[in-house]
Amino acid sequence: MSVLNSSIARKVAMALSAFFLLIFLLLHFVINLTSVISPDSFNEFSHFMGTNPLIQFLMQPVLIFGVVFHFVMGFILEARNKSARSVGYVKYAGSENSTWMSRNMIYSGLVVLAFLLLHFIDFWLPELNYKYIQHNPEDPTRYYHELIEKFHNPVRVGAYVLAFVLLALHLLHGFQSAFQSVGFNNKYTPAIKKLGNLYAILIPLGFIFIALFHYFNAH
Repeated sequence: MSVLNSSIARKVAMALSAFFLLIFLLLHFVINLTSVISPDSFNEFSHFMGTNPLIQFLMQPVLIFGVVFHFVMGFILEARNKSARSVGYVKYAGSENSTWMSRNMIYSGLVVLAFLLLHFIDFWLPELNYKYIQHNPEDPTRYYHELIEKFHNPVRVGAYVLAFVLLALHLLHGFQSAFQSVGFNNKYTPAIKKLGNLYAILIPLGFIFIALFHYFNAH
């Protein structure tokens, strides 16, 4: 029997993939924030991330696998939970036993997944086209211009803002849940909950600020 057939193993695997994505999200935010502070620094960071072989051919595939694994595992866990509730309870009083965020993780997750697809279409696919299909010479100053061009469209900016609001709701439950899944439930739990709330609010809010900054700066 596969290890992932165990409910506990699935939750731990889900939590570990969440930790990996939380670290990536923080790194992504820090790099994007430099576009507001210093376009030259943003170009330097982006050029390094876009040309370093270790990041391009090792970390990038690992990241894509982590994203796919996290969402597939989330769908599996949600399906198993629904099946268990339908068998184990005559009446499931969800609003009495859990928060709105925990009951709707699958929906906020779907919106975040849709945003990631938009993000890939906006940045990752053009990057592949630029480097590997058109074989353009590398321009280390192009990244800032490419970024702000994406935020001229108010519809795209609105989609980004909505996605990050729902990401915040997703993280408000997911951050603490990931620690509980790996057995980290002790005297430090209140501190972890506070840290999780700060992360869940400040990081998405920071991304929203970046998008709005470039949108209004261009108009």
